[in-house]
Amino acid sequence: MSEPTGAARRRGPFKVGDQVQLTDPKGRHYTFTLEAGKNFHTHKGSFPHDELIGAPEGSVVRTTGNVAYLALRPLLPDYVLSMPRGAAVVYPKDAGQILAFADIFPGARVVEAGVGSGSLSSFLLRAIGDQGMLHSYERREDFADIARQNVERYFGGPHPAWQLTVGDLQDNLSDTEVDRVILDMLAPWECLEAVSKALVPGGILCCYVATTTQLARTVESIREIGGFNEPTAWESMIRNWHIEGLAVRPDHRMIGHTGFLLTARRLADGVEPPMRRRRPAKGAYGEDYSGPNADGGSPR
Repeated sequence: MSEPTGAARRRGPFKVGDQVQLTDPKGRHYTFTLEAGKNFHTHKGSFPHDELIGAPEGSVVRTTGNVAYLALRPLLPDYVLSMPRGAAVVYPKDAGQILAFADIFPGARVVEAGVGSGSLSSFLLRAIGDQGMLHSYERREDFADIARQNVERYFGGPHPAWQLTVGDLQDNLSDTEVDRVILDMLAPWECLEAVSKALVPGGILCCYVATTTQLARTVESIREIGGFNEPTAWESMIRNWHIEGLAVRPDHRMIGHTGFLLTARRLADGVEPPMRRRRPAKGAYGEDYSGPNADGGSPR
């Protein structure tokens, strides 16, 4: 059985073409690609790439200035934060939440809209494997080109499960029997009708939006179009901790709000979800609201 795409680049001694992440004594990272006969230069001296080629991962190299650097392959979270960008990337904390709560599984058929710089595409491809299918849609050709280069650089070439289309999802979506749909775009509500037709019963829609107004409109649009259960929405934040002897405290900086995530599951055709029992707070729906349950009933 052949190895999954990109697996050979993740293990064994360093080889020509591998990406290397150096960590200096202050914890700063430097990423480069190994090339025979080349030198890596810093303000603390240099060392030849050949010194790392054939060496095991986790080796330490010293520059001509006698500064030690730890050499490891960059993890995917490291890679996506350092790769060239066209659009903003989906942060690893959000990509991890998408993989978990959208239940991305090996062999899944996934549609993604809003490729950006290829960060989430890389996470999705690694999760679905060579036997899955990821069809990504990106409106801007320049973003699509950057994303393609980033994904192929990470996997060492084209991924067999990936198809990238330049254009609007709602105008070009031809996929059927899709297990998961991920929408990372300004107006995901514009794609709901097309997405609803493509998803299998039980399939998951996951939207990634930046603002509360986008979040509210997306949720209300999902309720209005029908065919989905009640959406769940959340955000996540990460705070690292400083640990040195008895000095154990939270770091002064943290990764705070990056975006909101929401998920909803496709129902069988013709099925109405049970009525939601909790009542909205007084004034939750303004006087000019004309959407679902505008007559004062409890929203689904």
